[in-house]
Amino acid sequence: MPLTPELVDRCRRQFPALSRNQDGRPVVYLDGPAGTQVPQRVIDAVSDYLAHHNANQCGRFAAGRETDAMMTAAHEAVADLFGADDPDTVAFGPNMTTLTFAFSRALGRTWHAGDEVLVTRLDHDANITPWVRAAADAGATVRLVEIHREDCTLDLDDLRSKLSERTRLVAVGCASNSVGSINPVGDICRWAHQAGAEVFLDAVHFAPHDLVDVKEFGCDYLACSAYKFFGPHVGILWGRRERLEELPAYKVRPASDSLPSKWMTGTQNHEGIAGVLATVEYLAEIGRAVSRDDSLSRREALREGYAAIREYEGGLLQRLLAGLAKIEGVRVYGITDEGRLHERLPTVSLTHARHTPAELAEQLGRRGIFTWHGNYYALCLTEALGLEPHGMLRLGLVHYNTADEVDRVLAALREIGES
Repeated sequence: MPLTPELVDRCRRQFPALSRNQDGRPVVYLDGPAGTQVPQRVIDAVSDYLAHHNANQCGRFAAGRETDAMMTAAHEAVADLFGADDPDTVAFGPNMTTLTFAFSRALGRTWHAGDEVLVTRLDHDANITPWVRAAADAGATVRLVEIHREDCTLDLDDLRSKLSERTRLVAVGCASNSVGSINPVGDICRWAHQAGAEVFLDAVHFAPHDLVDVKEFGCDYLACSAYKFFGPHVGILWGRRERLEELPAYKVRPASDSLPSKWMTGTQNHEGIAGVLATVEYLAEIGRAVSRDDSLSRREALREGYAAIREYEGGLLQRLLAGLAKIEGVRVYGITDEGRLHERLPTVSLTHARHTPAELAEQLGRRGIFTWHGNYYALCLTEALGLEPHGMLRLGLVHYNTADEVDRVLAALREIGES
C-alpha cells in the first residue's frame, strides 16, 4: 500500500516542529540529512524516562529495574530495525562517529604492517578518518576507492581491483550523505569476503529512507545514528557476535566483558535510548497503517513501512529533479537519469552559477526553507569534484515532506536566480 496524502498528513501531525511558522508561513525542513525532526512520542519517551524512571542500570530498586527493562526493549527494537537475530549484538553510544573511532581502535589492534584497508571517496569522513588513523597506528596501508565523477557513484571496478589477500577491511557507506547514491553493499560484502576481508557499513544516511538488513547485506559491522532517522542523538553499532566477543574493547576494568555491555563504555544516555525505542515503534506504526494490519510483527511492519516511504520519497525526488532541471544556472550532482532514480535516495546537492551555496542557504533560510551548505563532512567527494571550499547546497527530503514543499523550494530558487 502507498503512503497516501492522508497518511503523510497523519505522520506530519506527530511532529511538533512542523507547526513552526516564519513570517506567517510554515517552515520547510529540508535539512534532514543533518538531523531529522522527531515525533511527539519520542519527545514524550525521553521526558517520561527522566521524570519517572531515571536511574543507572542494575540497581536493586524499582527505577533501576525499569531502566534495565527499557534497555532490553531498546536492544530488541533496534535488532528488529536492523534485521538482526541477536539483540545483544546491538550497542549504543554517543553517535556513529564516536562509536566508529572507538571500534576502529579495537579492530586496528588486529592489523599489522603490510595489511590494507579500503575506504571510499564517496563516504562521510566518519567512515574514513577513523580507519586511516587505526591503520597508521598498526602500520597498515589505506587505499582509496575512486568514484565516477559524472554521476557520483562508486567505481566498483576500482574497488574490486584493490581487493587482495592483504585487505583486512572495506569501509563503505550504504548511501552517500551528500548526493544520495546507493551503494550495492550486498555485492561489496560478497567480494570483500571472497578476498578474506571484513566489511564495516555506515548506514547513517540510509536508515531514514530504506530498510537496513544486516543479514541480506552480509556485512560484519554496521553503524548509524538515531537522530538521522527521527530519533534522539544516540549512536548505534551492530556487529557479528563472534567478532564482538573476541575483539579487544577499550573499557574500564569493572565493566562487563559480556555483550552488549562490553562495547557500551560508561553510563549510557538512557533517556535518549528510550527515545530510540519510541522511534522504532513510530516507524513500525507506519507499516501497520499502510498495510492496515495491526497483527504484523515489528520487523514485518518496518518492512512494509519502509517500502511505502521509499515509494513516496521517490515521487518527491522525481518532482524535485524535474523542477531543478528547468532552473537556469543550477547544476545537480549525482544521478539525474529518471530511469536510474532507484539507485539513489532523495538527497539532492547542487551548485548555482551566480550564487555560492552559502548564499543560497541564506536566501532560502530567510524564506523559511531550511537547507545545508558546504561539504557535509564528505570532504573527499567535494575535493574530487573540485568544489572546495564552498561545497554544495543540499536539499534533503524525507517522508514528512510534501509535494507543495518541493514546489515552494523550486519557486524560491527560481526567484533567487532571477535576483
